[in-house]
Amino acid sequence: MTETTANTPKDPAGPWAIPVRRPLPGDDKPRSRTSFPRKVWNLLVGIKDALALIFLLLFFVALFGLLAGRPNAGLPVSEGALLIELDGVVSEQPAEVDTFTALSGSDQLKEIRVRDVVHSLETAANDKRVTSVVLDLDRFLGGGQVSLAEIGSAIDKVRAKKKPVLAFATAYTTDSYQIASHASEVWADSIGGVAIAGPGGSRLYYKGLMDRLGITANIYRVGTFKSAVEPFLRSDQSPEAKEANLAYASVLWENWLTDVKKARPAAKIDAYIADTAGAVRAAGNDLSKASLDAGLIDKLGSRMAFNTRVAEISGAYDDSKPWEYNAIPLENWVAANPPELKGSAIAVVPVVGEIVDGEAPTGIAGGTTVAQHILDAASDSSTKAIVLRVDSPGGSVLASEEIRQALLAAKAKKLPIVVSMANVAASGGYWVSTPADRIFAEPETITGSIGVFGILPSFDQALAKIGVTADGIATTPLSGQPDVFGGVNDEFNALAQASVEDVYARFTGLVAKSRKQSLEKVQAVAEGRVWAGGTARQLGLVDQFGGLPDALAAAAKLAKVDGDFHAKYYEDEPSAFSKMLASWGKGEEETAAAPRGWFGIAAMNRQLTERRLMQDMALLTQTGSVQASCLDCRGYLPAVPRPGKAEAKGFFAMMALLLK
Repeated sequence: MTETTANTPKDPAGPWAIPVRRPLPGDDKPRSRTSFPRKVWNLLVGIKDALALIFLLLFFVALFGLLAGRPNAGLPVSEGALLIELDGVVSEQPAEVDTFTALSGSDQLKEIRVRDVVHSLETAANDKRVTSVVLDLDRFLGGGQVSLAEIGSAIDKVRAKKKPVLAFATAYTTDSYQIASHASEVWADSIGGVAIAGPGGSRLYYKGLMDRLGITANIYRVGTFKSAVEPFLRSDQSPEAKEANLAYASVLWENWLTDVKKARPAAKIDAYIADTAGAVRAAGNDLSKASLDAGLIDKLGSRMAFNTRVAEISGAYDDSKPWEYNAIPLENWVAANPPELKGSAIAVVPVVGEIVDGEAPTGIAGGTTVAQHILDAASDSSTKAIVLRVDSPGGSVLASEEIRQALLAAKAKKLPIVVSMANVAASGGYWVSTPADRIFAEPETITGSIGVFGILPSFDQALAKIGVTADGIATTPLSGQPDVFGGVNDEFNALAQASVEDVYARFTGLVAKSRKQSLEKVQAVAEGRVWAGGTARQLGLVDQFGGLPDALAAAAKLAKVDGDFHAKYYEDEPSAFSKMLASWGKGEEETAAAPRGWFGIAAMNRQLTERRLMQDMALLTQTGSVQASCLDCRGYLPAVPRPGKAEAKGFFAMMALLLK
């Protein structure tokens, strides 16, 4: 019999019980009895909870950013200087900020709405709270010449009320100086100055490269001057294209000189532009001193010196910091001073950017989107007339026709239609203007380009260079066409050219009917040739000079409106999330990275040229429809990146699907 001691535990199960494994030394972690599927389920639940927490956190961060970056119209606007920082470009309709581009940290080129700047200046002229206006042009990258002239005219209204307008930039270029010349004091940093280039420059031609690679651009066009496709057909500019481009560029240049000379009559602008290098040498290689000597600028000084000068006029924010002046940001002023809505409503429908098929976000004129805005305006019982504000180099013929048909539906309801052309209203931009009862343009407007084209590349020669050939069978002459690997045959070429010629005949017919001219006269000024607004008026393509206010007044008169009227815009606004992303781009790091000075702006313009290169490549590979588009005209608009386009439709679109 075994003796049991106090230190020996009794086994309640008796001698026949299954022995229980005792933990070994160092084995202090008991084994989990959870099954493998249960472990997987717990892992998935944990991931779900983590993602929910992350998205909740992002939501509150986004909400805070939106509320923090949003101008508050309810806040009282203090007395001081209206600060207009033009960091980026000015445009008729700022584009939707691309989410992925913004979140990836890529550069976002800021766009400032022209009418916000103009309205702010006009209201500031008569508001006692605004004691001066500051134009910060240090990082300004330009805009269309019509937009710049409109801002300059608004500055003149401020000065007419005897209010100081002060402009500052490290260095001024052609566009920034057109605005600055209207200021009462033009300041530049001592390491900057004024360098005026004027319109013009080179563009890329790809024929030599395409021949080397064996890529054939099958191009179908009508119009001697339809130079949009010349980069794929030639290695240089055709004499016809050079003649047309020089003609309207010269008009724009003369208008620029007239505007600036009127604003600064004492400046020696002609001599300075004719020999800028000589003026700089005479000033001891100092560009800023040469600019000062020529009377293009009034003061040389740092930003701190400039700010101190503004504080002398509009007061210092902190007496201990005399270089910090009382500033009213443009965004706050816009929020606190919305346009008055007196009297009858005149609908304004913008057509801004490239015209594409389907729906599109702001900054691109989607045919379906713009047409729906027109129909919405026509269906509103308060609408007395419609003004189409066009700032577009054209694009898809089918999208342009969709917009035109919507205008015809509005006309069927006895609504007057007036077109107001901004910087560019060419090709498809002119197509959509044909239903108008009256067309307004500015002398600087680029218009015309009445011509069409289609383009489809093929790669048979390129494949042959690497030993790849194509062969097959055909039951009809069009079987397998366009054969991008084996080559496009004559039957398809004939059909495609006929399609383009039919569209061209429709285009010229529309212009002849709407302008009440003979078809022969229209054909003489068509063929894709581009015209400046002044010449276009002489040719009868536009009715009279004037901006958007003139077009609104004419629309009200046609609608027999008695008394006051106001503009009611029919357009999509950038989403709140897009605005928040845009506001995030205003941080110190983004501001520090923005270009300043002559070389910095020149470098940024190089990037804009690269974007135009990408536009050329997209034209070759992604067009997908018959185009009424003016590629040369795009050089007179800011080359800002735009959101993705909608799918193209029509004959060429179906053919283009075979290229994908």
